This record gives sequence, structure tokens and C-alpha cells, in this order.
Amino acid sequence: MSVAAQAAHLPQLTAFLEQFWSSASLPPGGCPAFALALEELFANVVMHGSAGGALQQVEVSLALTPEGVTMTIEDDGPGFDPLSLPPPDLTASLAERPVGGLGVFLVRKMMDTVSYARVAGRNQVRMSKRLARAAGAEFA
Repeated sequence: MSVAAQAAHLPQLTAFLEQFWSSASLPPGGCPAFALALEELFANVVMHGSAGGALQQVEVSLALTPEGVTMTIEDDGPGFDPLSLPPPDLTASLAERPVGGLGVFLVRKMMDTVSYARVAGRNQVRMSKRLARAAGAEFA
């Protein structure tokens, strides 16, 4: 699914994820991790991905493999690897912590693998998680 990088499109992407999950008859307990990852990464593109006020496009694809589910989020914003950020200092007090940084940290903790690549002028974040039940289907 492809949408403009506007916060108003998050419910549409979430519905897309939920439809995929339901149609693949996946265990409901696995969907919240993907929903949170989708929300965090989409919000990052919306807030930080627009260069010079140009509206970016975000494409989300989901694939079901024998190992689990893979979600790929691509955008055509300026190159930026969110995985290059250092992990947040969780021992610091809330007053001492800078704003931001927890979303990508949570995504990395919830998923089995997370990777970034710059492909054909687009940012691509791919994440996978093993599930108890998975067959072979694809959604885009």
C-alpha cells in the first residue's frame, strides 16, 4: 500500500496491516508488535522525512513466509538510516533524556531482525518476526 506521508493516513495503513493479519489467519497476539513498529516508523517519516516541504510517499508491504512475517517500509525522503542512532540511555532520568529515540529502540526490541538500506533513491526499513504459524502469501 502506498500513501502520502501525512499522519492522517496512519489509520489506513493500520487497517491494511490488520486485513493482512486476518486474511492470513495469523495469531492475533503478533499483530500489535507490527502495528507499533508501523506507527513508529511512519511517524518518523511524517515528522522528519520531508525535504523542503515536499510531501513524501510511503510504501508498506507485508510478506508471509514459512519463518514468519516481514514488513517493509519505504519512503522517497532524504537518505537516513534510523538504525544508526545510538540506543537511548534508559538509566537517565526523564528530565535528562532527550526527546525521541525510543521508537526505533522499541522496534528493534520487538522484531527479530531489522535492517536499513538505501535502494534506488529510497529509504527501506525491513523488519521480520518469527511466528508460530506461517504459510506463504504476500500483500503489497
